[in-house]
Amino acid sequence: MNNKATLGVIIGNRDFFPDRLVSEARTDIIALFDKLNINSIMLNEQESKLGGVETFRDAQRCADLFKKHQDDISGIIVFLPNFGDERGVAETIKLSGLTVPVLVQAYPDELNKLDVARRRDSWCGKISVCNNFYQYGIKYTLTNSHVVHPSSAQFNEDILNFVAVCRVVKGLRRVRIGAVGARPGGFNTVRYSEKILQRNGISVTTVDLSEILGNANKLTKDDAEVKAHLDKVLAYASAGKTPDEALVQIAKLDVVLSHFMQENALDATAIQCWTSLQKNYGCNVCTSMSIMSENMLPSACEVDVTGTLTMYAMQLASGSPSALVDWNNNYADDENKCVLFHCGNWAKSFLPDIEISNAPILGTTVGVENTYGALSGRTPASPLTYGRISTDDPKGVIKAYFGEGNLTDDALNTFGNRAVAQIPDLQGLMQYVCRNGFEHHVVMNASKTAGILKEALGNYMGWEIYQHK
Repeated sequence: MNNKATLGVIIGNRDFFPDRLVSEARTDIIALFDKLNINSIMLNEQESKLGGVETFRDAQRCADLFKKHQDDISGIIVFLPNFGDERGVAETIKLSGLTVPVLVQAYPDELNKLDVARRRDSWCGKISVCNNFYQYGIKYTLTNSHVVHPSSAQFNEDILNFVAVCRVVKGLRRVRIGAVGARPGGFNTVRYSEKILQRNGISVTTVDLSEILGNANKLTKDDAEVKAHLDKVLAYASAGKTPDEALVQIAKLDVVLSHFMQENALDATAIQCWTSLQKNYGCNVCTSMSIMSENMLPSACEVDVTGTLTMYAMQLASGSPSALVDWNNNYADDENKCVLFHCGNWAKSFLPDIEISNAPILGTTVGVENTYGALSGRTPASPLTYGRISTDDPKGVIKAYFGEGNLTDDALNTFGNRAVAQIPDLQGLMQYVCRNGFEHHVVMNASKTAGILKEALGNYMGWEIYQHK
């Protein structure tokens, strides 16, 4: 997540306002982008008057510049140091052909500088620009305050959140997910529409689990790749009481999954586990999934494709790993707390006491000796963003919900991957989840990014989004 963002910049201008405001804005923008480590693509002072956009010819020049950098530009920011030319700004984006997120900023006036030489009227100009965007069908994002100076801490937060929105939109429009194996027969809850996903730019590549296991069984403990992956596994987590033969099985499977991802240029995976893997191969795939998720290649169990899509969206928003969890248990009689749980494949970031173990619940039916590879660990207190993306096949849409809360250090005496979540109006959230047909799987991320996700997925992707307050 260290890729440097590149944003197109439009500095709006209007001829009967002071031109020096445009020059001052240009200086502000260069300093801001340098401070935040963001690349800018904007007209120079020789390509238009002071590098601003005012006339249709300016719009053409700026649009041509954006076209040349279309593969790099993930978003556009419109700066209004004065009223700006609403048509020039809208025409620039229209002519560029870019469909990236757009942020609209407007400078504040100062009460002692409302004379002809210094007045901006950006407050009013921003409304006009947004009105034109609305007419042109251009999606746009607003700053938290109607007018805000680029040097302010508030705008620093606005622009960093906008960069995250751009990252989510760009990532989801080209994401490739691998579906490994068939959906477990007892899990209707993870059914999804591959066609609806594809209409939104989300590609799913499938492979039969037998191919993966067949290729893994062709490997031996003496193969160089197996040894290398075994070293990787042991460096990642304590082996605990996991037998050597189980560790070799885990490493062999890890080799084959890595090949599958590389050959298909995948960004994420959803893997069949319950219970074919244990019965036909003799271990859990949780450790490999955890390693992938920690390395920003999220992996969800039970072939939960929209679950791993949610993981990917959340990591794009936050820059940190996500984990697939179950809304699993009440926490005593506290109506705003619950237990989050899975066998466990959570990324290492959530598990400071991580250890390779087994899956006791699954072991009751397939034998505990066939479930090594599950991880054990407790997630400590941290910020929490939770949510879920789902295809609603009867409606033919993608829908999602997101919200924020906290993970706590409350006592929790159980096994597997586990956490206690505190969420305002948790009972109301559960009512919403149940009434709207969402899955029992949810995704957690150690961040506060629900607003970013709502803006990216609702405004720009056009999905039905509910943000729980």
